[in-house]
Order: sequence, then structure tokens, then C-alpha cells
Amino acid sequence: MAEDLKTKLENYRTAPFDARFPNQNQTRNCWSNYLDFHRCQKVLSAKGADTAPCEWYGRVYKSLCPTSWIQKWDEQREEGIFPGKI
Repeated sequence: MAEDLKTKLENYRTAPFDARFPNQNQTRNCWSNYLDFHRCQKVLSAKGADTAPCEWYGRVYKSLCPTSWIQKWDEQREEGIFPGKI
């Protein structure tokens, strides 16, 4: 399974279709993957496990989200005022 994940990450081009977000507006998809990435990082880091599986979410949100949003959300997380539940 680890090899399958590595193969998927190596062949990654852009965010795949997600049936939870069937419309053209991908704002919620961006937001969900941003949260999932940071939740995954937090949980696996707390367990002392490898955080490589989280990279999938990272690549997806980075391809969907505008850079300005990502920068704003990162700043909000650092300041402790981020509105999402991570």
C-alpha cells in the first residue's frame, strides 16, 4: 500500500474529482482539504507517526486554493485566530 501511495503522489498532476464537491465552485473543496491536511499533520505528529500520507491533502489544497488564502490562513493559525477546527 505504501508503494501505491508513493506512485499516486509521483503521478499527481492536479486535484482529482471529489464527489462531495460536484459543482464548478471548488471553494469548499479547497477549505476541506486545507483543514484535512493540518488535522492529519496534527494527529500523526502527536502519535509520532510518519506524516507522509498527509501530503496528498497538501497537494490538493495547494492546487485548488489561491495563494493569498493559504497565506492568510497560515497567519491566522500562527496568531491563534484561525476559524477552522484543526
